[in-house]
Amino acid sequence: MRAAVYEQFQDRPEIRTVPDPLPTPDGVVLEVGATGVCRSDWHGWMGHDPDIRLPHVPGHEIAGTVVAVGADVRRWRPGDRVTLPFVAGCGRCPECQAGHQQVCEQQFQPGFTHWGSFAQFVGIHYAEQNLVRLPDSLDFVTAASLGCRFATSFRAVAQQGRVRGGEWLAVHGCGGVGLSAVMIGRALGARVVAVDIDDAKLARARELGAEVTVNSRHVPDTVQAVRDLTGGGAHVSLDALGHPQTAFNSVANLRRRGRHVQVGLLLGDQSRPALPMDAVIARELELYGSHGMAAHTYPEMLGMIESGLLNPAALIGERLSLEGGIEALVTMDRFAGTGVNVIDRF
Repeated sequence: MRAAVYEQFQDRPEIRTVPDPLPTPDGVVLEVGATGVCRSDWHGWMGHDPDIRLPHVPGHEIAGTVVAVGADVRRWRPGDRVTLPFVAGCGRCPECQAGHQQVCEQQFQPGFTHWGSFAQFVGIHYAEQNLVRLPDSLDFVTAASLGCRFATSFRAVAQQGRVRGGEWLAVHGCGGVGLSAVMIGRALGARVVAVDIDDAKLARARELGAEVTVNSRHVPDTVQAVRDLTGGGAHVSLDALGHPQTAFNSVANLRRRGRHVQVGLLLGDQSRPALPMDAVIARELELYGSHGMAAHTYPEMLGMIESGLLNPAALIGERLSLEGGIEALVTMDRFAGTGVNVIDRF
């Protein structure tokens, strides 16, 4: 199969012909219909993820067709159209048994713990517990865009942040995660304030439902701007970028007893940001992480998509070839463009 492979961190991946994967007893092989190009892939390529072993094939936002199944797989057959969370739970550890597969102790992560989906085929472990059947109405490109950013945003807003109708939701960073959160928050009845440094991304956020926007380059104090616009602070706030400043701002702009959700990755030398813990105590703030979404919770999100309440297709940016996906990956730190870029030609 053709795959994008890098031999060393930060070396540009190359298209190579490598052996096709074979299914493990508990796994399947998917023919990749589409795969997203995510900032998490960039972090992996930079060397920020200790699970990656070189040489490596990135890619973790996947939709495709089952082409081979392992001996122990009963629920899935060749020809099934599927997607899966970027964290696949083992199904056996205490966290999986409690329904929290997204923090499995023995998790399988395509593109991180194993080779990923910047390739014509990808092997998936723990298939019984983690594959999600796609509705006929959902194309592969849109389905791939759900796999990390949209699903993670859905859980962050709906499940971790527990946003309710009429509450203010602040979204810091309007990339794929942030724009997804804007759409989801609005669909759940929240009033959304979007924060970014790019006017084009803020305009896109308004199109997707943000009531007000803040360009943090154009205001003297981003935290105070959000607090003023929301009448005292956000009820729920997300750092959708993953930077020490946006993490600080997201916590600091909360009203009393507000809820911060950290979605954007803080890795490498940014992994220990300074946060206003005095405000956390004095205002009784709640701080949460959000690390993907378990497969068994997908029906709520898919139901909102099928009903038209959510339209993740509106977030799609460029549709790329595998070669174009490499360029998008290595230039991701430039934060160019809006929306989610997806590889659909291999």
